[in-house]
Amino acid sequence: MAYKVYLKKNEEKRIVAGHSWVYANEVMKIENRDKNGSLAEVYSYDGRFIGKGYINHASKILVRIFIRNDSTDDEEYYLDSLKQADGYRKKLGYENCYRMVFAEADNLPALIVDKYGDVLVMQCLSLGIDMRKKLICDCLIKLFSPKGIYERSDVAVRKKEGLEEVKQLLYGNVPDYQPICENGIKMLVDVKNGQKTGYFLDQKENRLTARKYCKGEVLDCFCNSGGFSLNAATVADSVTACDISELALKNVRDNAELNGFKNIQTLCGDVFEVLRGFKKQKRQFDAVILDPPAFCKTADEVKDAYRGYKDINLTAMKIVKSGGFLLTCSCSHYMSFNLFEKMLMEAARESGRNIRSVEIKTQAPTIRLCFVQTKHNISNSLFYRSFELIMCNIVLKILKKRGLDRVFLYLIKLPNYRL
Repeated sequence: MAYKVYLKKNEEKRIVAGHSWVYANEVMKIENRDKNGSLAEVYSYDGRFIGKGYINHASKILVRIFIRNDSTDDEEYYLDSLKQADGYRKKLGYENCYRMVFAEADNLPALIVDKYGDVLVMQCLSLGIDMRKKLICDCLIKLFSPKGIYERSDVAVRKKEGLEEVKQLLYGNVPDYQPICENGIKMLVDVKNGQKTGYFLDQKENRLTARKYCKGEVLDCFCNSGGFSLNAATVADSVTACDISELALKNVRDNAELNGFKNIQTLCGDVFEVLRGFKKQKRQFDAVILDPPAFCKTADEVKDAYRGYKDINLTAMKIVKSGGFLLTCSCSHYMSFNLFEKMLMEAARESGRNIRSVEIKTQAPTIRLCFVQTKHNISNSLFYRSFELIMCNIVLKILKKRGLDRVFLYLIKLPNYRL
């Protein structure tokens, strides 16, 4: 018989408003017995039905709700949900490579599906989803007929669910490097060993936007497989792609050759040290791109992350030519936009440069956010996303020397999110 989870008094407000996670410390009692990972029913303190979701007694997130009616998690449910998720992306014009499923935002908690041409890459980040891996694969095959499906569940968050990290072929054939086309550029994506599921699909639109700022000499820091570098190379005189990973830089060189770009050179090194070296040499660039990995994974790491972000942005500001641009990004959830902006203002003040903020962007609309009402007033409402992803992408124009006033001009472009 299915578990019945009853919440403590008033703990249902956030969940009724749309949030899907039920934390273990919010639960008053659990009735009946079933398998761990099974579909559980959640009720308010006074017995009102709230929804159904997969239960995991080993996780602080006891239940992840995704059904709020009398439906069940059968094949029909998954077929319909996957079809709707992909249909949303198709409506926005995505075809070759994009995030097909983004967990809670697509009402499929803890499930990530990325499309790379005719190959799909999955992440199963909770016990309930992991137990239904075969069902989900069968549905993906039935709907999309991929040549292969590869699992990249090699992420630390699975340990919180009592699961081991795993990488494996689930269906068909998947090459070591899968060809894709993004923004008219051909790329080879390392779906088996690359970052995340192989490539950072969240920056697609921002890489295209970068082209208008990347004239002259460009430095792309934390370049990974070269998404920004390749887009910059379409308009720049020269691009220096810098990363600490020689494997990533080989991928950049291969992708540059694939597109016939002769204006990209790679530089292997620690970006912090590389930036300091350029500053010492008085080497400057027309545009500098900073797209680092997340500097903090928990709230306790924010102070150290703040110092790290400030360090690279301050040094980068000093090596941008007058009239040039700094394109700076953050994907750290706990580094909020306001905190990131505060850091940039401090860095600008200490750099001695006069700076304008000319454009602010976020992640691709395929990786959308779910807005829910919290118990606080609307000005304090939070948006909840899946698996600690928040993107701040800011373009700064670097002027000559600091004037009496610093002017910040904002052109805000946000993707369309389904509420």
